[in-house]
Amino acid sequence: MSNNTRTIGFIGAGNMPQSILGGMIKGGYPASSIIVSNPSRPKLDMLEEKYGIVTSQDNHEIAAKADVIVLSVKPQLMRDVCEDLQQNVPNLDKKLIITIAAGLRMDSYYEYFSKDIALVRVMPNTPSLVGEGVSGLVADTNTTNADRDFVTQVFDYVGITIWLEDEDAIDVLGAVAGSGPAYFFEFMHSLQRAAEDLGFDSEQARAMVQQTCLGAAKMASESELSLVDLRKQVTSKGGSTAKGVEVYQQAELNKISKRAVEAAVARNQEMAKLF
Repeated sequence: MSNNTRTIGFIGAGNMPQSILGGMIKGGYPASSIIVSNPSRPKLDMLEEKYGIVTSQDNHEIAAKADVIVLSVKPQLMRDVCEDLQQNVPNLDKKLIITIAAGLRMDSYYEYFSKDIALVRVMPNTPSLVGEGVSGLVADTNTTNADRDFVTQVFDYVGITIWLEDEDAIDVLGAVAGSGPAYFFEFMHSLQRAAEDLGFDSEQARAMVQQTCLGAAKMASESELSLVDLRKQVTSKGGSTAKGVEVYQQAELNKISKRAVEAAVARNQEMAKLF
């Protein structure tokens, strides 16, 4: 573990912050340096019991104690939470602020806090819940190299981190990595249905599909070959796999994926305007 240890305070205790702090502790980050606030007690009691961390129902208390504040509340609640912190917590401009809320652009936080804050916007995806996530990150010019190293350290505990040049790239990353699990689940379900239509029961079909997906992903992650070359390795000329792949190619799968990503990007941009 890096020696870059700071007191990190999570405002909000939903599934994503739970997965992040759980990954941090599993990776060796000291539980004594992780603090969490949430409006109701049940989640806090569970986190205290499971991880031995300090919790509070008071956002002010957690934000005041933290060197790094992770804003993990719903986007529609973010203005009220941030403006309340700005009015009641001193020295926010001396702290690093991380937001993992979807849709809200960095300019919104500058408006909410009315301060020259150091801000990193992070777009994690749901596989972070099982330690296999992709997190896209953008930092503003007020952050230091040490700040960025720290944020990389935090999100590497739950997957991989990709630093981006600007917020527009987050919209694209969200459309690929953020929405991507749904695309894969849709495809997996279609394969499961095909197996069921040809005689397998649903339990057998699902087990076959999900293990095949897991195995293919593991092969891709451990190989230096391109995805095209990996596909070619499995595809004997004139064989059954070639016939199946041919159907996908005839349906122009590349164009379908591009349209899906472009539609998701457009919606991300629309939602950013709503907030």
